[in-house]
Amino acid sequence: QVQLMESGGDSVQVGESLKLSCTASGITMSSGSVGWFRQAPGKEREGLANIDFEGIIAYADAVKGRFSISRDDDKNIVYLQMNNLNSEDTATYFCAAAGRWYRPRMQPDVNPYTYWGPGTQVTVTS
Repeated sequence: QVQLMESGGDSVQVGESLKLSCTASGITMSSGSVGWFRQAPGKEREGLANIDFEGIIAYADAVKGRFSISRDDDKNIVYLQMNNLNSEDTATYFCAAAGRWYRPRMQPDVNPYTYWGPGTQVTVTS
């Protein structure tokens, strides 16, 4: 069966960086779209970035220029590099996989994603 697992979450200070990893079993990341999302307490889950099967990338405006999504096809891992973190980035971060038909060109929507990881916590303190 398909399983996704996020890692790399941590507690950091404002201005620092983190790199999250999304590993998968039962699915090849490059066969479809993989997105990163986050959810803060009391807020809806929001899309951050997506990389599709051709490597085309889309970002939400809120993280464009600070966050970067990438994929290592040899390792079957998708990364989210997060720079210049601030307190508003505190949330649980999730990766998710969708079919190759889904190729967002802006902020990814949660609905097209079929498989989700359990999430990893990122806390940014001042």
